[in-house]
Amino acid sequence: MKKVLALVFVAVLCLSCLAGCASNKKTIGVILIGDENEGYTFAHIDGIKKALKATGYSEDEVVWYYNVPEDETTYDKCVDAAEQGCKVVITNSYAHQTFAQKAAEKYADVQFVSMTGDTAKKSNLKNFHNAFNATYESRYVSGVVAGAKIKELVEAGKLTDKNYDADGKVKVGYVGAFPYAEVVSGYTGFFLGIKSVYENVSMEVSFTNSWFDIAAESSTAEKLIADGCVIIGQHADSTGAPSACEAANKAGTVVYSVGYNVDMLSVAPNAALTSSTNDWSVYYTYLFNQLKAGKEIATDWSEGYNTGAVCITKLGTSCAEGTQQLVDNAEKALKDGSVHVFDINTFTVGGEPVNSTFCFDSDGDFVYDQVEAIKDGYYHESEYISAPSFNLDVDGITKLN
Repeated sequence: MKKVLALVFVAVLCLSCLAGCASNKKTIGVILIGDENEGYTFAHIDGIKKALKATGYSEDEVVWYYNVPEDETTYDKCVDAAEQGCKVVITNSYAHQTFAQKAAEKYADVQFVSMTGDTAKKSNLKNFHNAFNATYESRYVSGVVAGAKIKELVEAGKLTDKNYDADGKVKVGYVGAFPYAEVVSGYTGFFLGIKSVYENVSMEVSFTNSWFDIAAESSTAEKLIADGCVIIGQHADSTGAPSACEAANKAGTVVYSVGYNVDMLSVAPNAALTSSTNDWSVYYTYLFNQLKAGKEIATDWSEGYNTGAVCITKLGTSCAEGTQQLVDNAEKALKDGSVHVFDINTFTVGGEPVNSTFCFDSDGDFVYDQVEAIKDGYYHESEYISAPSFNLDVDGITKLN
């Protein structure tokens, strides 16, 4: 009898173990540069969770790795995820890419996706992919919002000589992270969006050399404000710049903020106009559906307003009257193709029009130098590779460092 009971007990333990193992099965590995306290990473976390619900995956099937630096640690996390049985491993920062690609070479049966990366096409690996939203489109629309505000300020006589440069153009400032094509593409799209509403502007760009540094972003914004910039845009992930704008605005300085990733109204209720943002759930829903169906995943994926992958956040109360209509018109034009962000008729370089340029990777080494990026009168951003490649220094924009 005792033997029988012992066998029954062992059987129960085995079944429990199997059930536990099944519940701990990992399918998706997520390697993140930050955590939920950092806007860019929060947007990815939110997008992944929405996509899990939309595709029927459970959060129990996900292994999360937070605050992973862009070094060999990334490779170690990729290996750990693969060894846990993950069928797809995602990294969300550009410099994670080298290590994710190295892991893809080792684990041929695991799919690796490097968000914002640009080497998947030339790697020739069937299990290595890049994806990036057409953020330059929402940058352009957020520029439309800024342009409307500048026009209102000028017409109301709210600006002083300090707010104009030597050529009589209204000063705009921009807090950039790094001088990479991703950032250049974004701030140029923002600038051209402004000029579509109010032509007479110039822009100063200052780099923090960090994706997330509240103190550096705040101090950089303060310097731009002190120089007379009336709008401060950003391609940096913290609330530093909007907070600096809010403090200056409350003190009586004419300055407004256009943020990135998340709605900045909570930290800058008076200064924030809007933010350019991404809905990463669009890509992740696509990815998880392809994974579930056993279908091929695009080597390079990039979508914008047409699929809802990009947008701007709620308009602040300080926006100019009529801004929403301008936004609606711009979004419609981007969707139907009647407007292209990098229309070569809207900018010059060195005083000359640009009729031909090659699409090259963010290192500028002309890896794709046989690919003509300008066709049909505009630069075809994120079409050959998903990562932004527009890296031209257009007239009217000055890099301060």
